[in-house]
Amino acid sequence: MAASIAYVGGHLQYGVNFCMGQSYKQAIWVPSVTFNGCLQRELSWSCGVSKFLQIRKCNLFQSRRNENWKSFGTVITSAYLRDGSTKYFDFAVIGSGVAGLRYALEVAKHGSVAIITKAEPHESNTNYAQGGVSAVLCPSDSVESHMQDTIVAGAYLCDEETVKVVCTEGPDRIRELIAMGASFDHGDDGNLHLAREGGHSHHRIVHAADMTGREIERALLEAVVNDPNISVFKHHFAIDLLTSQDGSDTVCHGIDALNTETQEVVRFISKVTLLASGGAGHIYPSTTNPLVATGDGMAMAHRAQAVISNMEFVQFHPTALADEGLPIKPKKTRENSFLITEAVRGDGGILYNLSMERFMPLYDERAELAPRDVVARSIDDQLKKRNEKYVLLDISHKPREKILSHFPNIANECLQHGLDITQQPIPVVPAAHYMCGGVRAGLQGETDVHGLYAAGEVACTGLHGANRLASNSLLEALVFARRAVQPSINHMKSSSLDLSASSLWTCPLVPKSLGSDVMHKILRITKEVRKELQSIMWKYVGIVRSTSRLQEAEQKIGKLEAKWETYLFEHGWQQTMVALEACEMRNLFCCAKLVVSSALARHESRGLHYMTDFPHLEESKRLPTVIFPSSHTTGTWSSRQLHQQPIVNSMV
Repeated sequence: MAASIAYVGGHLQYGVNFCMGQSYKQAIWVPSVTFNGCLQRELSWSCGVSKFLQIRKCNLFQSRRNENWKSFGTVITSAYLRDGSTKYFDFAVIGSGVAGLRYALEVAKHGSVAIITKAEPHESNTNYAQGGVSAVLCPSDSVESHMQDTIVAGAYLCDEETVKVVCTEGPDRIRELIAMGASFDHGDDGNLHLAREGGHSHHRIVHAADMTGREIERALLEAVVNDPNISVFKHHFAIDLLTSQDGSDTVCHGIDALNTETQEVVRFISKVTLLASGGAGHIYPSTTNPLVATGDGMAMAHRAQAVISNMEFVQFHPTALADEGLPIKPKKTRENSFLITEAVRGDGGILYNLSMERFMPLYDERAELAPRDVVARSIDDQLKKRNEKYVLLDISHKPREKILSHFPNIANECLQHGLDITQQPIPVVPAAHYMCGGVRAGLQGETDVHGLYAAGEVACTGLHGANRLASNSLLEALVFARRAVQPSINHMKSSSLDLSASSLWTCPLVPKSLGSDVMHKILRITKEVRKELQSIMWKYVGIVRSTSRLQEAEQKIGKLEAKWETYLFEHGWQQTMVALEACEMRNLFCCAKLVVSSALARHESRGLHYMTDFPHLEESKRLPTVIFPSSHTTGTWSSRQLHQQPIVNSMV
């Protein structure tokens, strides 16, 4: 995976060929770049993505529609099968969280939609979001204040235009959810109850107790189930995007997926594809993310030549439940850490070390209401200095009724393990929580791969900068899912599907020929390798980093990946073979390397990225990190698509 990294600020560079072949660790500063004879200067992140993509592709798109695509037979893409393993849709949505569902409900008014989801439809990061959705809904609050809080939390790396768009459009997105049946908490005055969380200067968090994501997911799924134009394919694991090359352009035509219940490969041919597959929390051993969060969308997009940005900014939630500190330990290790929402601190929760000494005022004047990166580093520092495994979060000084009404889910979970949060402090420890980086997307969710859009945690829109403000994630997902709708419809209406297109890509193979004994060995080794990768990431690429430790991580990951791939191929594995565990491992390796490479390129400490050998902010480096695509025929298995890309002209 020989991609390159460049710091790009006001000058957006996409698909810059002169970067190919550069070292992963080499940061490149380019003051301006010529594209198709046009000099692009002074472009913001959002403006740059949106306007540059239009500039770069206007002539290519016109040519493709009028010449290459005109011979594709016009078909009614109402989800009929051409054969048993290929399905045709106008829109393919990868992921069933808030971004994917909200988008699907809108585009379904204009065509057929396939929602491809890895497990059960509700199993997404959205479903585990406790705190709420931030939006300006109080007369004393303002869009400007929400913008300022977002930018400060993001360590001034946020794109201001993106921030303005999201904070301005947020209230309307909340009202749409309410109109669709989402039920949020109200105060005694009958108005929405607005909570406050760390980093926010006002009460602006709309919530449903401490189960907000679950309520939003419920309302959206109910609407999806009742929409005849939407087909949900559960237990379908997305393997790779189906792409082709048209000159320097990469074009997306759909997705290959593995039905993990039947072990059959299903090919989805679509006019438009939305990536809404969530994050990559499971590159670390302890994460609040569900098991499905293995970075599949980010890895697929990288292999498909999409530009990736800001992957060094991994948010560790300061307060996940520390099972070691519970009176009654869980009988088995959790698949994902139980989140203790930011709202506990927003409601007055206080952090103590095990000697019951309050420590946050020693680190930041905002104390427990400091942004997440500050709180997580402070806890990490306490744990290392005192050689302790967890700290304590105490809300017991608040009225019992208030605690139980605001945090019923947390109270119930703790009580099952012998802890009453109305009387005892909660043991907490930081855990990997959210990827601020991802597939670089413009103001309408567009990527530099034609026909591919991204929304939610998988995308990097410039909103979060170097650190996400609490409760801005569901907000971003709602806003960008909605903004991607109209350009997707426009693209769908100007495109046709070729019923013979499915045969243009090599079909992935399910490794039945290897036999059960060999597969058992491969799966056992893969499980061990996964744990080892997670251990490396936590030890060397955690909350506090250094250049030497990042370089050590890079070497260790490279050796581990080579060892794993060698084992696979020596036991009969082939390039096009697919199995859930192996493909997840492939994606975890890809994302881990993207994080390490991005971290090595940023020689400063900003937001979530803290370097002991570069401990200060550097104004000259207040720029996003960009990983450019490289040749898809080189690199490891995790870095290559399973199939070779056809060229568009061969498809007509």
